Formats: sequence, structure tokens, C-alpha cells
Amino acid sequence: MNVTQLIAEIKAKRSYLCVGLDTDISKLPDGISKDVDGMLAFNKEIIDATKDYAVAYKINTAFYEQLGSKGWQALEKTREMLPTNVLSIADAKRGDIGNTSTMYAKAFFETMDFDALTVAPYMGFDSVEPFLKFENKITIVLGLTSNKGSHDFQTNKIYSPPLYKTVLERVAKWGNPENLMFVIGATKAEALKEIREIVPNHFLLIPGVGAQGGSAVEVCKNGVNEMGGLLINSSRGIIYASGEKDFAKVAREKAKELAEETQTYTLHL
Repeated sequence: MNVTQLIAEIKAKRSYLCVGLDTDISKLPDGISKDVDGMLAFNKEIIDATKDYAVAYKINTAFYEQLGSKGWQALEKTREMLPTNVLSIADAKRGDIGNTSTMYAKAFFETMDFDALTVAPYMGFDSVEPFLKFENKITIVLGLTSNKGSHDFQTNKIYSPPLYKTVLERVAKWGNPENLMFVIGATKAEALKEIREIVPNHFLLIPGVGAQGGSAVEVCKNGVNEMGGLLINSSRGIIYASGEKDFAKVAREKAKELAEETQTYTLHL
């Protein structure tokens, strides 16, 4: 899926919802085995339950990598489960220089055929450029994150302007709105107006809604652009909304609620 197709899907579903498949075996609900088979069964039910409202799915690879080779197989099988009309995101936060970045890109863009991949920009242009060279793929660069440690560098007042603004300004010149997005934490919604002045046309992937306390409505108020330009991610707030056998039903309800909460901000598209 490319950006044009993503915009069409947002219009069709009236939704900015991205569902995060951060599947932790220890948190699998009653009736699901606490192993890789259970992980896959859980993922399938979550995807089937939420696909009417989700325009994207973000698979956090750490939850799969920690299981070794079986986990990698589960990652690939989960990718294969995703519908063709959603944006598939590997949340792997890769970033290195030269051939190493190229190999990371091949792993996720070619071997597993993800549409998009999260990338850390700390090492600069030559660590991001290899990802941007892949046609019809999207590089999602970390911009302003929600974690406590973001203050150490991103918003620390010793930097003027704040370092995250420099990152956005420079990285935006390396690609274009068709092959480049940015991660902006939902708990930083107050910064979105200024961020939109720097990157008015790029899509923003917004994690942190739901369990982390971010407001989807505030994100939309401050971050929507003419194309919509948002992917609002919820992981724990949807997939772990119930620990009982009704987990898929409750996940669907939560997905519907989040989609409808922001529906007003899709009507101009």
C-alpha cells in the first residue's frame, strides 16, 4: 500500500486507526495457549475483529524477536495475515550506516514485504537514505516520542531550537511525503501545531493513545492536514482491552470507539 491508497482507505473507513500488534505471550487471554501458536491465534482474531476500522497495523518486532527463530516465523506469518487494504508497519526502529541499513531494508521491505518501517535517525543521512531508496515503501522516522527519556535530547532546553525540530527539518528534505513519515507521540499533542509548520504535508504516526494517556481528539485538532495525514495507533488499549474469552469482541468495540471518536476529522477529506 502506498500513501495514495492509504488516503483512500482513510476516506472509505472514516478512520485514522492503526492497531498495534504488540503481542506479549504472558498477556494472552484465557483460552489461548501461552506459546507461539497462541500468539498467532490471538493475532488472527484481533486482526479479523478490527479490520473494518483499522487502516494500518503496526507490528512491534521486539515481541517476536525475543522468541528466537520461532518468533521470526510468527512475525512473518502475522504479516501474511494482514489484509491487503491496510498499511503494514514493522515497528523495528532500525538505523545504521551503508550496507547495514540496506540489509535491514531488504529484510523488512523485500523478504517480509512490509509497506513501512520505523527508523531511528541519530546516525544521520547515510543511515536513513538506504531505506528511502526502496520504491513504493515508506520510511517512518522517529521525530518526537512520548517516553520520559525524550527530554534527554529531543526537548532538552540546552538545544535551541529543540533537537527534535532540527531532526524534522533536516529529515524532511531527504525524502518526500510519499516515502517518508514521522513518529510523534500522542502525549506531545500540544506540539503538533508547530510540528505541522515544519512538516505540513507528511503523514504522522501517533503512538500513545489509550493506555499511555494520549487524546485522539487533541491529536486530530492539532495534527490533521488536507490529506488527513495521521495514523493514530493504539496497542494495549485495544488488544488487551479484555483478558477473557471475549477479547476479540471487546477489541472490535474499542477499535470502533476510537475510529468514531475521530470521525469528525475525516469529513473534510
